[in-house]
Amino acid sequence: MTSQAQVRRLLSLVPYLREHDGAAMADVAAAFGITVKTLRDDLNVLWMCGMPGLTPGDLIDIDMDAVDGEGVIHLSNADYLTRPLRLSADEALGLVLALRTLREIAGPGRRDVVDRALTKLEGASGRTGAADQATVRVTAARDDVAGRVEEALQRGVALDLTYDVASRAETTQRLVDPLRIFVLEGYGYLEAWCYLAGGVRTFRLDRIAAAVVTDTPVVPRQLTPRNLATSWFDALQEGPLVTLELRPAAAWVAEYYPTEAVVTRPDGGVTASFRVTDPAWLRGLLLRLGGGAVVAAPAGAGDSAAEAAQEALDQYLALGLSS
Repeated sequence: MTSQAQVRRLLSLVPYLREHDGAAMADVAAAFGITVKTLRDDLNVLWMCGMPGLTPGDLIDIDMDAVDGEGVIHLSNADYLTRPLRLSADEALGLVLALRTLREIAGPGRRDVVDRALTKLEGASGRTGAADQATVRVTAARDDVAGRVEEALQRGVALDLTYDVASRAETTQRLVDPLRIFVLEGYGYLEAWCYLAGGVRTFRLDRIAAAVVTDTPVVPRQLTPRNLATSWFDALQEGPLVTLELRPAAAWVAEYYPTEAVVTRPDGGVTASFRVTDPAWLRGLLLRLGGGAVVAAPAGAGDSAAEAAQEALDQYLALGLSS
């Protein structure tokens, strides 16, 4: 534990204890995600803090006899710290974008809850400028499918899915035990135990043609969740730098979008580097440019676009074969 982390916790702990006088040590420790011993150490620091002057009347007062004897906390003489901390601009932006992402994959019955939380968060933070300039786009399920997937997760029952397998241009019927929903590179996914495959599989939410909630309870299994920090985008802490080799006909991209670096090649094309904060934007750009752009770095950045293009070709072929 760093001293910086402890100071942040103490600044939140004082308002909490003023609102919960006589709270049990174990309950407070659980609320802050720390051990009772760490909480006791925090209290030892707190009762040596206070207003300038550092006389007994200036210090925060904690009844340590009650702490050690009854296991409860009585804190006083800290009215100047009763106002809760406000979120920083970065913290507020992170939470706003996370809620917007959640809204994209939530069932219709949950969106009102997310909207109310967003309104309260934006009002409490008082910093909506950066959030207003950022957008979240997730390709997810239809409302009816999203609602049934959410219901199955809440009830802990299996789902009967009608699923479109784009790589084989076919539709399959699958009984699955839903595990969780997540977002990766602009797509919403359902992770589930698939009885047809006999293992954990991920299903693109937008490819679920239909979903029926069953009354069959999910089977408890010891499973290790998939590590989501393995893609080219999520493995990087900041907006990754993507380098594109643009042919002459696509060189306009380097002038239209903000770039980090641009090198003009003898053939009239350019090599341009962009900061990408939305994988869906990059996928859309690559699909739009077709063969006019090649991803030079990082490895895997163009895989999503290649997959989407292959899916479209598979669908065309399927239509051609069926006609």
